[in-house]
Amino acid sequence: MNYRHIFHAGNPADVMKHAVLALIIDHLRAKPAPFCVLDAHAGIGRYDLDSEPARKTLEFQDGIGRLFGQPAPHPALRPYLDAVAALNPDGRLRWYPGSPRLARALLREQDRLLLNELHPDDWQSLKTEFAGDRQVSAFKTDAYQALKAHLPPREKRGLVLIDPPFEQPDEFARMAEGLKAAHKRWSTGVYALWYPIKERPAVWRFQEAVENTGIRKILTVELTWHPEDTHLRLNGSGLLIVNPPWTLDDTLRAMLPALHAALPSTGGGCTVDWLVPEG
Repeated sequence: MNYRHIFHAGNPADVMKHAVLALIIDHLRAKPAPFCVLDAHAGIGRYDLDSEPARKTLEFQDGIGRLFGQPAPHPALRPYLDAVAALNPDGRLRWYPGSPRLARALLREQDRLLLNELHPDDWQSLKTEFAGDRQVSAFKTDAYQALKAHLPPREKRGLVLIDPPFEQPDEFARMAEGLKAAHKRWSTGVYALWYPIKERPAVWRFQEAVENTGIRKILTVELTWHPEDTHLRLNGSGLLIVNPPWTLDDTLRAMLPALHAALPSTGGGCTVDWLVPEG
């Protein structure tokens, strides 16, 4: 409950995560049937990069600051970059869309957005951000309880984002168990689980736990910008995606190298691999 994302909004981890999420939602838009997006750790919706916390760390300068106002390094980044640009119509980078505001920008009239946030102050900000929006509902509860409460959605199509702050030492284990329980309730949904890459053995244990759930069709997507020679910093981040849309893996294999090249780095790279294939 002490984590405040405003210190990190728009950093390279956010850029990678949100670029992939925008692509997934863009794939969902390709069919006319309605879909639902459930964000289990929603935050406040949008972040003021002129605020004192954001200016204290300036992490956004090495993330969205390298891309904003520039030609997209790859066409697949356009849904994400267009959403950021729409939030800053004067051409100056001040506002950064968290996953709720990003998802909202990509919804159609028939789609729905469910937002969950446990932190009381952030929940109030979230409610204010989307006040009066009939396509958006905000809830204040534990993220994994929210998965039980809202799955399966009535639309039968959609995306679930599980993006914890990793304040708890057992967060990887909670994510694996939460996914297992949610998948039993709604096996056809797309699930995106974000994780930090600091200590590689912790990532391996998490991936093994997910693999042991028996869930099929799981893609792992990672972007690192530092060599993994220390666990005292954030070296990169990853997304574990269950039921990724068709051709998403090929698109990411083309997009991520261009994104990595556009961001400052001391090493690292990108990978797109099947943790568990469909068959």
